[in-house]
Amino acid sequence: MAAEFRFKKRYAIVSIAVICAAVFAVLFIREARLILKQSVNSWTEDVSADCAVVLTGGPNRVREGLDLLSRKAVKKLVLSGVHPQATLRHIFPQFPYFGDLNEQDIILERRAQTTFGNAQQTLPLVEALRCRDLVIITSRVHMRRAVLTFKAEFPQDFPLIARAVPGHSEPPSQDEVFWETIKALFYSAWAY
Repeated sequence: MAAEFRFKKRYAIVSIAVICAAVFAVLFIREARLILKQSVNSWTEDVSADCAVVLTGGPNRVREGLDLLSRKAVKKLVLSGVHPQATLRHIFPQFPYFGDLNEQDIILERRAQTTFGNAQQTLPLVEALRCRDLVIITSRVHMRRAVLTFKAEFPQDFPLIARAVPGHSEPPSQDEVFWETIKALFYSAWAY
């Protein structure tokens, strides 16, 4: 009788583990597909807004933000997640050759260390700058999680515009998509 109880207990544990693994696999595949649906739209769509935020940490992002600012498509640019000791010249050495940009139109946000932190730290800056809408600039792979996180932190009716740039590789590597999917599933449990 004790052996039968142990068998039933072990069977129940294995069954629960298999069901959990199957649910995780379905959610993982769904999220990865949604991540890959985002296209690089910085090359194909024009945008304009009061402000833009660059989520630092990847290639092409800062340049895209400065391009929008220099074309006057945005009035203020927030670079979120900047290293505490960095200056604009450290972040973007080409800045002096970028036309007549006013450095006062660029805000270096130095506290954020995560996407959630980017959203939390950007909101008071956007409110202080009296922005009525915001362009979010990040990589194609990161965009879905970034927009969902900002939507969760910002007022419900605040217009957010996605501006996806190429990431480290285009198309994104399987490794890049894998880790972003893991992060997105983690964020979906608590951030949005």
